[in-house]
Amino acid sequence: MKLDVLSFFGIILAFAALLGGNFLEGGAWQQLLNGPAALIVFGGTLGAAILQTPAASLKRALSILRWIIVPPEVDHKKTIQKISNWAKISRRYGLLGLEDQVTKENDPYIKKALKLLIDEGSPQTLRRVLEADLILGEQRDQDAIKFYSSMGGYAPTIGIIGAVMGLIYVMRNLADPSELGVGIAIAFIATIYGVAVANLLFLPIANKLTIHSNNQSHLKELVIEGAIYVADGENPRSIELKLDGYIV
Repeated sequence: MKLDVLSFFGIILAFAALLGGNFLEGGAWQQLLNGPAALIVFGGTLGAAILQTPAASLKRALSILRWIIVPPEVDHKKTIQKISNWAKISRRYGLLGLEDQVTKENDPYIKKALKLLIDEGSPQTLRRVLEADLILGEQRDQDAIKFYSSMGGYAPTIGIIGAVMGLIYVMRNLADPSELGVGIAIAFIATIYGVAVANLLFLPIANKLTIHSNNQSHLKELVIEGAIYVADGENPRSIELKLDGYIV
């Protein structure tokens, strides 16, 4: 398991810059804390995002959130070596000789490619089935990632709603100056919360998850091409050279 230290650094830097700027302007971090504003922005944003997201996509969105800190393993070089080894085994023992490799493989997609290679051996079947799985997997991930990108879209607007609610509170208590501060605080802090979490958290999370999803898709494309090369009986060294272009 490899932690993404840059994600930690990015989150800390973003909010440290926000709090640091507030401090340099003479403010205190306690001035940015407001319970009603937080409830309006975070509760409203989460509720709206859940409303638009199907249950399966929401479950997937929560399960891939860990990719921000613990990215999925994507090792192109290691996968190319695996495929080259398949080619060596198949040239010596035939495709049935790859059955032992199936039990050793942990990646579900690579394992499926191996099984199809052994059972079918047809390049056309391999490409059709594996590409269909690739497309469906990409769509499933993108539907899940929309949960976070939608939160990034809703948060600023809900922050404005919170600001309007605060101003309504202010207008109702113009005769009581002691109550004005509460309404004004909700008005401005709700806007800050909405814009800040959208641009410092939700949208970056969606973009980072998209990058990881794309990296996994590229690896699957490599597996598809490699499995087809093995099915065609190509030389292991030739396969390695052809797949080197996938290495990033």
